[in-house]
Amino acid sequence: MSQKLRILTPVKRVLDYALKPRVNKTQTAVDIAGMKQSLNPFDEIAVEEAIRLREKHKDRVEDILAASIGPVKAQDCLRTAMAMGADRSAHIEVPESEAPEPLAVAKILKALVEKEGSNVVILGKQAIDDDSQQTGQMLAGLLGWSQATCAAEVKVEGDEILVTREVDGGTETVKAQLPIIITTDLRLNEPRFATLPNIMKAKKKPMQKLKPSDLNVEYKKSFELLKVQEPPTRQGGAKVGSVDEVVAKLKEAGVI
Repeated sequence: MSQKLRILTPVKRVLDYALKPRVNKTQTAVDIAGMKQSLNPFDEIAVEEAIRLREKHKDRVEDILAASIGPVKAQDCLRTAMAMGADRSAHIEVPESEAPEPLAVAKILKALVEKEGSNVVILGKQAIDDDSQQTGQMLAGLLGWSQATCAAEVKVEGDEILVTREVDGGTETVKAQLPIIITTDLRLNEPRFATLPNIMKAKKKPMQKLKPSDLNVEYKKSFELLKVQEPPTRQGGAKVGSVDEVVAKLKEAGVI
């Protein structure tokens, strides 16, 4: 008999993707004061995929738990995940000034997986604020689980998971046994909008509130951020009237 699926979907609160980041005056961080923050787009895709798996395999998916590690305001993202269809949520509170690095996040998620008995973790391949793209792989390493990254399609066949991912020149499909870590790419799906009735229902869904110490996890920063700066301003292009002018411009730029 096939295993029941207990899915964990970690989500992160980040600067809204539609906004342009600004570096603060001291060049020590991105200035987020007064800026809209929302659910990381890749994590939103992960929540959507968990819900779609339940819609396709109603008898298999036992539970969908959304989890977020961050300040109290991160609870907004958990409410969004529950309004989309997650059954419940867990908020692991850490101060905004002490945002954990990917390895620390992976350690906290490992403890949560073991506490909740999850056997599938679906999370975004990266967060759009730091673009580290490390947490899923580190979590798989800590747990000793199979992993399939940058998923463009996910299929469940018994206790085997088939994940199709895009590679240079085409696609490849990998097959792995449960338990598994899956990281999601943009082409996997298009997340649904949370309807008003579901938003109201989400307010009644349970949200467990924890601290890293409740999971017996201690973490400290391994890296020191030295400087943050914006990319150099791109120079405008120029029109030329002939091939000779193109060659002259390229020589002037030192390209040829």
